[in-house]
Amino acid sequence: MSFISEFKAFAMRGNVIDLAVGVIIGGAFGKIVDSLVKDVMMPVIGRLIGGIDFSHFYLNLSSQTYDSLEAAEKAGAPLIKYGIFLNNAINFIIIAFAIFLLVKLVNRLHAAEKKEEPAAPPPEPEDVKLLREIRDALKERG
Repeated sequence: MSFISEFKAFAMRGNVIDLAVGVIIGGAFGKIVDSLVKDVMMPVIGRLIGGIDFSHFYLNLSSQTYDSLEAAEKAGAPLIKYGIFLNNAINFIIIAFAIFLLVKLVNRLHAAEKKEEPAAPPPEPEDVKLLREIRDALKERG
């Protein structure tokens, strides 16, 4: 088997295709959740705690002071941007919770599918059928 045909067989297996689709959908889902955190949730949380924007929180490790995060970044100061980290941590928690809910829903739907299909009883073996016929015939005679 040639290298190209081996790769084609690998790439066309169901698991690889499913993984590729999952990665693409996950990337799009990540962008949606990122926007939800940055544009919807963080302004509300910031407003509730006094109009604070977390993304501008940083710790300046240099001896100079700067008026803003942007000014410190332009100057090339060493920074710890813990506000951005906080945004990303909240983003992760929301994504993990959304995936948890999605998996729970899929499991529930899968369980409902299995419950709807009653298991068919196994076919009766021929020797059991024959013994029942004999029993019934004996009951009729005696």
